[in-house]
Amino acid sequence: MKYYIIAGEASGDLHGSNLMKALLREDLNAEFRFWGGDLMQQVSGVLVKHYKDLAFMGFLEVIMNLRTITKNLTFCKQDIEAYHPDVIIFIDYPGFNLRIAKWAKQNHFNTQYYISPQIWAWKENRINAIKRDIDNMYVILPFEKTFYEDKHNYPVTFVGHPLIDAISDRVQIDEYEFRAQHELNEKPIIALLPGSRKQEIRKMLSIMLSVVKDFSDYQFVIAGAPSQDYSFYEPFIDNTHVHFVSNKTYDLLSVSTAALVTSGTATLETALFKVPQVVCYKGSWLSYQIGKRLVKHIKYISLVNLIMDKEVVTELIQSEFNTKRLKQELTNILDGYERAKFFLDYYDLEKKLGGKGASTKTAQLIYNSVN
Repeated sequence: MKYYIIAGEASGDLHGSNLMKALLREDLNAEFRFWGGDLMQQVSGVLVKHYKDLAFMGFLEVIMNLRTITKNLTFCKQDIEAYHPDVIIFIDYPGFNLRIAKWAKQNHFNTQYYISPQIWAWKENRINAIKRDIDNMYVILPFEKTFYEDKHNYPVTFVGHPLIDAISDRVQIDEYEFRAQHELNEKPIIALLPGSRKQEIRKMLSIMLSVVKDFSDYQFVIAGAPSQDYSFYEPFIDNTHVHFVSNKTYDLLSVSTAALVTSGTATLETALFKVPQVVCYKGSWLSYQIGKRLVKHIKYISLVNLIMDKEVVTELIQSEFNTKRLKQELTNILDGYERAKFFLDYYDLEKKLGGKGASTKTAQLIYNSVN
């Protein structure tokens, strides 16, 4: 069968690549055309657009790039029409994907959605478009099934979280070799995960690095995003206690003692590696004010706390994300007793996310739904 997949972010590229591998096991004749990234490209098929050209962060940036977004929507529809796939698979990225889904349904394409938009946090009215335009929805967070089925009478399938597979299937590294390869000394490592987009990295790193001088017994390592070149990070690396590792976030987390993490999928990845963390977020004043008014009914911004429905990790948001608070919270998570509490909560979190096999389950369901 012919599959057209649309993923617009780095996390979508990861989950899309694993889904493609699983589809190839189900369907020996699978052909792929997709919007995604390097990981999906390494599997098979034709990369149409890279997510690096699609990532617009915040309300202002979206408004400034409306013309580009509109051109991409038009091109995508034309490309799907020319390829004429048996099924279209949407991976998160709702602002773009739901627009394509509406057109696709009107043109009688089979529409499958893997990794739900976070409509339980904001833009809940998108449920109407999802009900109208999506043939099957596969969710990866346990509370999403309850949200869709109990609140909106829309059946979905909880398949488990694909990060469990991505992390458990990775090649294990030797810590000594990793430190030697990246010129890291024997001091404990504090990982800095400042995000993947230039705009957020600039905001996050300057504050994250402001506490380095207060923790001389540790070395700080910036996790470089695959979408950014080393030259972008170079101005931030001017301290003997600060190091840089590009596109090796999982390897870095596997040897880290603690982490400072920008809110997003990385908070869940850090938790699954059992690394105590402080969750950080700072947007532009206007974007934050607009977002605060749109996001309703949720108490937390990190996936860890949302899934556990309690504060497992501290969230420093906007004005709270400052040097004084960050120093205080980092000191807390380096304490032995606090670390023990983290590990217990993290194990409970992993149980809630279900076992391995999210990609395989989803691939089987998609393949069977089309045949």
